[in-house]
Amino acid sequence: MAFYVFYKAASVFDFSAEAGLWGLAISAFVSATILPGSSELVLIAVLAKHPDTIWLAIAVATIGNTLGGVTSYWLGRLIPNKANNRALAWLRHYGESLLLLSWVPLVGDAICVAAGWLRLPPWRSALLLAVGKLARYLIVAGAWSWFATTFL
Repeated sequence: MAFYVFYKAASVFDFSAEAGLWGLAISAFVSATILPGSSELVLIAVLAKHPDTIWLAIAVATIGNTLGGVTSYWLGRLIPNKANNRALAWLRHYGESLLLLSWVPLVGDAICVAAGWLRLPPWRSALLLAVGKLARYLIVAGAWSWFATTFL
């Protein structure tokens, strides 16, 4: 039902594939910072309007969201190493692999900041962020494609 609502909402707007991909990149970046956003909705809107851009849209969303997560990571490195909270405790306990969950709403941003605060290796952290975010966008795009071919 939610996919159908997104499909109908996307059909109201008229935008080119290029404009949609730029909007997706911005939305994905902002969504991965401490600012609120929902890049999944923008991805679905782009795919509803321009289904032939699926792989490019997934790549753009992944890159934008990863860059937003890396920005949060670097902001975490700026914080003096004095605080202690739940995200830090999880990251200490589970290690860098917890960065694969950086896409999870609310806690994902804290995980990225905590990784920077703990001074985890930046390149490995960025790679784990990208893998987790890519998996999420593949699932969202795949679910949308299945829905669109099955019901629309």
